[in-house]
Amino acid sequence: MSARIDHATTSGTFELDGGSWDVDNNVWVLGDDTECVVIDAPHDAAAIAAVVGDRQVRAILLTHAHSDHVDAALDLRERVGAPLHLHPDEAPVWELTHPDARWDEDLADGQRIEVAGVTVEVLHTPGHAPGACCFHVPELGVVFSGDTLFEGGPGATGRSFSDFDVIVESITERLLTLPEDTTVYTGHGGTTTIGAEAPHRQEWIDRGH
Repeated sequence: MSARIDHATTSGTFELDGGSWDVDNNVWVLGDDTECVVIDAPHDAAAIAAVVGDRQVRAILLTHAHSDHVDAALDLRERVGAPLHLHPDEAPVWELTHPDARWDEDLADGQRIEVAGVTVEVLHTPGHAPGACCFHVPELGVVFSGDTLFEGGPGATGRSFSDFDVIVESITERLLTLPEDTTVYTGHGGTTTIGAEAPHRQEWIDRGH
């Protein structure tokens, strides 16, 4: 199996509900030497394109539409000539950053995307945002969780379009059911595993309420 995961970190701001925060975002590129998919488009299209190199980009998969995950999406689409994929429930969030443009393809729960000899399974995991999705690659034993699950628990739910009970349900039903040794590649910060996070579910619930 020749598929691999390349990584970069980009820096910029996250803006929502009138606030602005400095953030570092992970960019994940899944593919081989000839083709790939890019997961999220934060801050710096040139830096992301540098990770891609001369490979054909099959798709730009957006975990959700918060500004720090899509602010470079239109530029990246132009640079690499690949369609933007986003869950349609993210429309009101997307429009906060890109009111005059649209993504190209809708993501759907259960959808499968083939690249570099592996299959990316789309998991709709609302809560952090209504159309948030995670991308599971069973052959590699990994899931790209965006801002749904981090090392230490669920993503934030204190702002518009988010819901704590919904994110816990999404994580419980869609992520904690994956094999325990599944590596979780997150939207910010370090990686973790399903097995490391699963025992703490009740702590999240107690903390959230």
